[in-house]
Amino acid sequence: MRVGVFGLLGSGNLGNDGSLEAVLGYLRTAHPEAAVDALCGGPEVVEARYGIPATRLHWYRGEYRTASRLGAIVGKGLGKLVDVFRTAAWVRRHDVVIVPGMGVLEATLPLRPWGFPYSLFLLCASGRLTRTRVALVGVGAAAIGNRPTRILVRWSARLAAYRSYRDVHSREALRDMGVDTAHDEVYPDLAFALPTPQPAPQSRASSQQPSGTPAPGTVCVGVMDFHGGNDDRARAEEIHRRYLEGTTRVVRALVEDGRPVRLLTGDECDRPVVAAILDAVDSPLVTASEASSLADLMKETAAADTVVATRYHNLVCALKAGTPTLALSYAAKSDALMARMGLDAYCHPAREVDADRLLRQFRELERSAPQVRRTLTERNLLATRQLDHQFTALTAALFPAARPAHALRKAS
Repeated sequence: MRVGVFGLLGSGNLGNDGSLEAVLGYLRTAHPEAAVDALCGGPEVVEARYGIPATRLHWYRGEYRTASRLGAIVGKGLGKLVDVFRTAAWVRRHDVVIVPGMGVLEATLPLRPWGFPYSLFLLCASGRLTRTRVALVGVGAAAIGNRPTRILVRWSARLAAYRSYRDVHSREALRDMGVDTAHDEVYPDLAFALPTPQPAPQSRASSQQPSGTPAPGTVCVGVMDFHGGNDDRARAEEIHRRYLEGTTRVVRALVEDGRPVRLLTGDECDRPVVAAILDAVDSPLVTASEASSLADLMKETAAADTVVATRYHNLVCALKAGTPTLALSYAAKSDALMARMGLDAYCHPAREVDADRLLRQFRELERSAPQVRRTLTERNLLATRQLDHQFTALTAALFPAARPAHALRKAS
């Protein structure tokens, strides 16, 4: 069985790579005979980190750089044509192609239709033409205002052989775009299938103050190069300024309370935000994480007392680790995730960060920490069972000749 994985993988986004890791774990456990390779954004990283052959997603290497000169414009245009044939040739070499998670059917961040939406459409159309089954597994979707992008996303979903979503909102958004979702299922985000990290010893307020009471522990603050969504381009800089100022105020207030703060990212593009906060809050209590994988991020959040995070997969990491978490929510997917995990009361809008209100929410979260941890333990167990069902359903849909994973375990 020849299986391909497709997406912006190995490109610096830790959430995307975590979804890939979860699917590779499923394939290696349930279908060890499958030969797996990737068509992706960062083939060198995917080959080195995951040990599978990988091909560059785009023929034109400057695809994600702004084309301002004639040569770049011609190169991009030619690349779009060449990619039609490259994608079709890659797809036809496979029996199955899996798009592992990611927000491939949404435009909650700035996105051009002829970027990834066009690539996804080429994939799904090629699958239909070559009779290769394309599966969109645990993906995110959202309402899309831009008409060309909406058309490409709608047809990509229609042409796929299998679809499942990471939240109900995604399924409803796709249904509203005209896709028949009656037989599509909703499961937790694929990253919940990754191993749960154990907190490091001496973490979580284990040290003692002179009075004998526990000292406050580390707060992880996950930041993001946030400029609003696809429909916010006209006021992107204003949104970014308000987000950065509000987040910086929160970090400064935590430091004034004597709290160590660990800054987390989820994408390479977030590094300038970390640098700006470090410059503004000049304190040895503020440090920056060098996490290079979702597993590393989970370990960071597992060692913290509390997490305040913006990026979706920063939230996933913290919730998976069972750490009380407050979301700086920039899209419906963040609200849906927090509701699924029983923490919908701890959401704050990333577009309008009110530092005083955010700090009040933070303190309430810390007061409720024991109950929150119990809730997260229960919800994580449920998520694990639901993802077992997701992988069983995927086997039935894509590998009909194979025995389900639970049957293999029972037989052994």
